[in-house]
Amino acid sequence: MIDPVLDSGNTAWLLAASALVLLMAPGLALFYGGLVRSKSVLNMMMMTFGSLAVIAVIWTLVGYSLAFGDDLGGGLLGDPTQFAGLGQLMGPDDIHPAGVPWILFAVFQGLFCVITGALVSGAIADRARFGAWLVFVAVWTLVVYAPVAHWVFDFSSGDHEGGWLANQVGLVDFAGGTAVEICSGASALALALVLGPRIGFGREPMRPHNLTLVMLGAGLLWFGWFGFNAGSALGASVDAAVVFTTTLLAGAGGALGWLLLERIRYGHGTSLGAASGLVAGLVAITPSCGSLSPTGAIVMGLVAGIVCALAVGLKYRWKYDDSLDVVGVHMVGGLIGTFGIGLIATAAAPTGVDGLLYGGGADQLGKQLLGGGVVLAYAFVVSGIIGLVIHKTMGFRIDEEHEVGGIDLAVHVESAYDLHGTSSSTTPGGLGT
Repeated sequence: MIDPVLDSGNTAWLLAASALVLLMAPGLALFYGGLVRSKSVLNMMMMTFGSLAVIAVIWTLVGYSLAFGDDLGGGLLGDPTQFAGLGQLMGPDDIHPAGVPWILFAVFQGLFCVITGALVSGAIADRARFGAWLVFVAVWTLVVYAPVAHWVFDFSSGDHEGGWLANQVGLVDFAGGTAVEICSGASALALALVLGPRIGFGREPMRPHNLTLVMLGAGLLWFGWFGFNAGSALGASVDAAVVFTTTLLAGAGGALGWLLLERIRYGHGTSLGAASGLVAGLVAITPSCGSLSPTGAIVMGLVAGIVCALAVGLKYRWKYDDSLDVVGVHMVGGLIGTFGIGLIATAAAPTGVDGLLYGGGADQLGKQLLGGGVVLAYAFVVSGIIGLVIHKTMGFRIDEEHEVGGIDLAVHVESAYDLHGTSSSTTPGGLGT
């Protein structure tokens, strides 16, 4: 077997794609920050930045090795010691088969974990202890995300044995419909149930406080998503160009689908609907971006925009408080994209799989149903257990008076909007004090 050689073009593209995925974190912080009420915007943004800091460290120390180390048996988990600390991937000869440095591949995959963990926080906005959240996301990285990433993303090659869904089942998931979207949505649902609803949920208006931030955040997410999806091709190639195209079109289709439903139901389209639909379309195309034609991507986006718009209202009927609709957009959108591969995938696309409507039979659809269902169940159960243990030990929910008065001042001793500033600020030291 010939050792892989560094490909400067592929390396340059993956460096750029990794930076784009990193940009999704502040994009998500702005998106989520605008969606909450003004009294908790800083806390909401801090949950994203806190996730970035914690997961980056945990992923380096052991998370990557759990996800991409040699399988310990049954395709369930990688060797936690094989790449612990990533120091084993620093040499000039440590080259991935795609022609990129192994350490760059490890960082790229770690940023996927960052955005997945940060997504979960939206379901418990306005009511979670910041310290408890950081503990949760650290444990969750090790026992929820890393195993699922091993199942879905770790392909066998040579002497290396990978995960069971990718290699034994044959699940198609180009960029993370299961490991990212379904996993984050199911984990979010579990935490929302553990913490319970916000005070006033279903009775008081809890509207987004700044739709300008929401639109800006959605735009940055769309921009970063090209790195997320097209970067998963691991090279500057035709496959990356196809995926780039389907990502663009699905986002556009999602926005139009949500706006169309709003127009039919309410007589007008909203900026919030456009931003939410855009994200729904991007969520659905994440697993399927390498499996669809451009027309199929538009259809996928339209369907996701419409279905997710309907799904977000279920929280009022079923009385679970998913604050920022992580379940309705990411879990439902991830299921649509994952299952949709089994229906409208075309072998002309990079993954080379035909769905049921392209004459491929029901076999691939069955694989997609199995993969999506297993990841949903595992993430929901294990995340719920982690959340419940933290809730019963250190306490996961903030005090009622702090929830009513505002988390920003109670937890961070700061306010997002200092509209009545004076020269005698009591804010702790830092820039601008």
